[in-house]
Amino acid sequence: MSGDRLRPIDLAREHGLSTQAIRNYEEAGILPPADRTPHGYRTYTRLHARALRAFIALIPAHGHQTATSIMQAVNQNLVEDALKLIDESHAQLLDDRRTLSAVEKALRDLVASGSPGPPEPGVTFVGPLAGKLGIRPATLRKWERAGLIRPRRDPRTGYRVYTPADVRDAQLAHQLRRGGYLLEQISPLLEQIRAAGGLAPLEATLRDWRSRLSARGRSMLAGAAELDAYLILRGAPYPEDTPDQAPPARGG
Repeated sequence: MSGDRLRPIDLAREHGLSTQAIRNYEEAGILPPADRTPHGYRTYTRLHARALRAFIALIPAHGHQTATSIMQAVNQNLVEDALKLIDESHAQLLDDRRTLSAVEKALRDLVASGSPGPPEPGVTFVGPLAGKLGIRPATLRKWERAGLIRPRRDPRTGYRVYTPADVRDAQLAHQLRRGGYLLEQISPLLEQIRAAGGLAPLEATLRDWRSRLSARGRSMLAGAAELDAYLILRGAPYPEDTPDQAPPARGG
């Protein structure tokens, strides 16, 4: 390393990467183009080091694909496109938090209702229930085969009949699916809840889910700080301050 010039190995060592990964990141547009020595060797600067730090910080916040797209947009001077991608990730995180809250509410409703008993009034059929959840009837039948829901059959028609307790199970399964859980993970959870009649089997799962959401939120803060530092080093201007706004803090 000499002055402001960095070799690929200098960037790679800081993050435990290979020099090939650094070259791949440059080719993918995650890092800005490197200068070349008269002999054709790549040379990097602290701008590249800052870009790499930003990318590494953005991955746990937004995922590898979105982090890549953010850095590509910034390096093409499409900062608004990059900010839009970040906004979409924040919106997804908020939606995930709402999904978690919905799961917790569905669980409370399930516990309050008690275990499924004899057929109750107000039953529904596969079409209306699928419409209520915004899914296809085939999805409900798939959940039934996986043991998530257990509708009875009408003895005269053979149609599936869903009691209010079945509907609550389906709603809970739907929310857990939205939360990213697999059918094989949901089925034993519902079985344990039915057997235990309480929230205990899911408490650890919900705590882990909430912790992961909080960790992603913190990662978004860390990623934003690193990306902002990179934008400043690139000389990206802030939008003009409006009279009723205090100027944003600008790091050195």
